[in-house]
Amino acid sequence: MRNVREPMTTGSRRQGLLVVIGALIAVVPLTIDLYLPALPAIRADLATTAAGVQLTLTGTMLGMAIGNVLVGPLSDMLGRRRPLLVGLSLHVVASALCTVTSDVAVLAALRVLQGLAVAAAGVIATAVLRDLFSGVTFARLLSRLLLLPTAVPIVAPSLGGVVLRWTRWEGLFAVLAVFGVLLVAVVAVALPETLPPHRRQPARLDTTALAYRTLLRDRTFVGLVLVAGLAMAALMAYVAGSSFVFQDGYGLTQQQFAVLFSAGAAGLVAATQLNVWLLRRYTPQRILTAAMVVGALGGLALLAVAVTGAGGLVGLLVPCWLMVATVGLAFPNAPALAMSRQGEIAGTASALLGAVQFGLGGLAAPAVGLLGTGKVAMAVVIAGAMLTSAAVALAALRPSRARVDPPCPALAAAR
Repeated sequence: MRNVREPMTTGSRRQGLLVVIGALIAVVPLTIDLYLPALPAIRADLATTAAGVQLTLTGTMLGMAIGNVLVGPLSDMLGRRRPLLVGLSLHVVASALCTVTSDVAVLAALRVLQGLAVAAAGVIATAVLRDLFSGVTFARLLSRLLLLPTAVPIVAPSLGGVVLRWTRWEGLFAVLAVFGVLLVAVVAVALPETLPPHRRQPARLDTTALAYRTLLRDRTFVGLVLVAGLAMAALMAYVAGSSFVFQDGYGLTQQQFAVLFSAGAAGLVAATQLNVWLLRRYTPQRILTAAMVVGALGGLALLAVAVTGAGGLVGLLVPCWLMVATVGLAFPNAPALAMSRQGEIAGTASALLGAVQFGLGGLAAPAVGLLGTGKVAMAVVIAGAMLTSAAVALAALRPSRARVDPPCPALAAAR
């Protein structure tokens, strides 16, 4: 059988493939961030509370967590294309239905479905990249590809603000539906299958269970997954709380909030691209550990500013943006280190990684709401997540555990 790696990793076709993978990764944060400027408007329009409207964000994260668990093993068994096309099509349907709902509970349920569907894009895009690359090359490419999804938080709130000038919040979900249709067409035409039949896992429940058991027994893998998940929780606490903190607490308009949020997200982009340069000089382990320690210090500074009120809006923004930038270093390195250990079951590894990230991220959003949606509530959740992430990183990345692609004889025997 023809080796899929050769045509995928050379010349212009390789560049085209990377663009497609980047677009697939980008649709995940676009689904999360596009409607952020509209959260207060949705709260008023649907006659609900801040915690109620934040449940629509939690619903998306919950759906993504469930979708990751389901899609990863399916893509290891069936290949990458079929589950991806089904997921993207379901995302289009869910986005379209969000435009016609008038009840916050229904909207939250549809957001669960939307998250479940879009999970296929993130999981399979990462698995496709891991099909073709590994180790430091994988980390470097992932860092470059993350320019697109990390640029989305800059563009999405501003785009959402523009859309809201011409239509109501429902129009934001119409934009997502149109983008989903475009992705279905691009994948159908331009994304080949990267997992040939001879490399697929047997379609058996015991094989899936064995794959997850293998992952959970790898303590360093579990630690790296937790680091990524806790970093996501800190970021989602900022995402869930910032629109209320800045618009309700500081009186900013939707467009002003979009500008400030985008400025912070620029740090995420810069850090992600800085990571490419850092990888030429330092190991991913050292970069990740240092980033989490700095992020923890930033979380403590944010908590102090939120409690004392020192510095006003600027004093709150600086540690928030520092935290966002450190997350930009965590996102490429933690997944790259984790998945480089599990190349045999890349889809399942990507699924577990995504499930933990979106699961912990989904818990962070209502946590901010339950604590009051103010700046102190947001700061408490961010500081707690970043401190825990730093502690786990220091424990998981000890030199004695720095090994890659551990052998998996049990899975080999199950083939």
